[in-house]
Amino acid sequence: RGGGAPRGAAPTLRPGRETVRIYVWEWPVRATHWVIALSIGLLSVTGFYIGHPFISVSGQARAHFVMGTVRGLHMYAGVAFALAVVSRVIWMFIGNEFASWKQLVPVSKARFAGIWSTFKWYLFLPAKPPPSPGHNPLAGAAYVGVYGLYLIQILTGFGLYAIAARSSSPAHPFAWLVPVLGPQLFRWVHHVAMWLLLGFFVHHFYSSFYFSWHEKNGTLDSIFTGFKFVPPDQVPAARPREGRS
Repeated sequence: RGGGAPRGAAPTLRPGRETVRIYVWEWPVRATHWVIALSIGLLSVTGFYIGHPFISVSGQARAHFVMGTVRGLHMYAGVAFALAVVSRVIWMFIGNEFASWKQLVPVSKARFAGIWSTFKWYLFLPAKPPPSPGHNPLAGAAYVGVYGLYLIQILTGFGLYAIAARSSSPAHPFAWLVPVLGPQLFRWVHHVAMWLLLGFFVHHFYSSFYFSWHEKNGTLDSIFTGFKFVPPDQVPAARPREGRS
């Protein structure tokens, strides 16, 4: 699926090794990645303000509608976030091998064993990480927890919105969730999950930068272009090579 680059490009040797340019991240993966990332940023800023309003205005609130505007932005960002997450999950079953759910859930022995190998590499023990053109085994397993946090945020977010929503609101079916834990605990779970996702973002950015710098495989560029550079022995056998660089 997908390509986007001319085939048959002349090979170019990098210092000490030759790498092959392969198409890893399809455009739906890249699009949902950025929608999720940007919506989490907006949700975090607006959500923090909703919990700790710090803007003071003179006159009646209805003349400014600050909190109402912030809540509106929060809700629209939440809808975009939920749609992007659902789209990405669907693509796990219809996308290429690198987008597959098998890149997240370690169903094979090699992926399961690679979790420990990658963890040791993060601790700077081995010189090189295990080969993984897509998500490395540890990152893939971590994404299972991340998508669990996504689900928590979607359910608690729509549940909290449903408290004051009209019966015709699309969020109304989530109203039954709030009494399960109570409104305050529900808000607390929503708030804690936000900080856990922000913590994951810090690690995600660091590890992406480190992989890209250490391996010189275009990890950071790939989320824009879709392409990575890998050694020839890491090219999937069923996938044609897109040219060398």
